[in-house]
Amino acid sequence: MNPAMLYTVLVIAIVFEVLGTSAMQAAQHFSRLAPTVVMVLCYAVAFFFLSYTLRYIPVGIAYALWSGLGIVLISLAGYLVFGQKLDLPAILGLALIIAGVLVLNLFSKSTFH
Repeated sequence: MNPAMLYTVLVIAIVFEVLGTSAMQAAQHFSRLAPTVVMVLCYAVAFFFLSYTLRYIPVGIAYALWSGLGIVLISLAGYLVFGQKLDLPAILGLALIIAGVLVLNLFSKSTFH
């Protein structure tokens, strides 16, 4: 499979995971039906696309990208959608996660290129 397409599928999985996590926040401990249903559907789609990428990308690499980018995106969603604040140490930590994902993708021979 084309590497660009494969990473597109992984990004789709990550986006649906972030949407599912955002819906979980909105579901308020599963007390609201619509966000709970959205959460379950988003996680199902996310895991479907993640499982597809695992055919070609080693699980450790795929999960590092999934979790790293997911953390950054859900932090951004928390800030923009839910009004959660990020202090300087949080922002620096997120920058280090982004740096780690970049190093992994640009320099590691373990990734799919």
